[in-house]
Amino acid sequence: MDYTIEGGPAFANVHVTLAPGDRIATESGAMASMDTGLRHRSRTNGGFFAALGRKLFGGESFFVNDYRNDSRQPKRIVLTQATPGEIRAAELNGNGLFLQPRSYIASTPGVKLSIRWAGFRSWIAREGLFRQHVSGHGTVWYGAYGRIYEREMDGEFLVDTSHLVAYEEGVKIRMQLSGGLISSLTSGEGLLTRLSGKGKVYIQTRSLAGLATTINPKLN
Repeated sequence: MDYTIEGGPAFANVHVTLAPGDRIATESGAMASMDTGLRHRSRTNGGFFAALGRKLFGGESFFVNDYRNDSRQPKRIVLTQATPGEIRAAELNGNGLFLQPRSYIASTPGVKLSIRWAGFRSWIAREGLFRQHVSGHGTVWYGAYGRIYEREMDGEFLVDTSHLVAYEEGVKIRMQLSGGLISSLTSGEGLLTRLSGKGKVYIQTRSLAGLATTINPKLN
């Protein structure tokens, strides 16, 4: 299986070439185009109850789609995301990665999708009660609204909740107010995410929540 990420960083999409027998799992709605000859089926996202939890509390799709090349020739599939922005690939070798809701795009066989409890503060921050966890061996593609930049952590770091995209397993997170109660409510910052530990953190340069706050008053 070969792939290239094109059109980035503003309008990235993933071109995956599946050799005969190769298959790939994608988020619902991620397929933009594909060659004829690819076999498609839908399945629950990690099992019925896990998929139901992701759908109800994590903002993820109930189903994922599997595409398999049953032909004798290489076939191409193009994957994208709902928002304009960058797409990256992470190579997992027995390690894991936490993804914020709506970041997951696709993965190769050997990558396991699961959910982990995020807490009520995460739900209050409109990030869902659960975090998506990807682990195992293979490639996972994830995306963001805007550009993605990487920070190597060893200690503590604060990030606006709506800008966090992904982080490694060595990083722990908890929610906190940006200041005192009054200043948090009036500053527009609200809840922040405090990250601690050692590992890589991936942050997006734009916020869908910020875009919605800007646009919604103009629609009334």
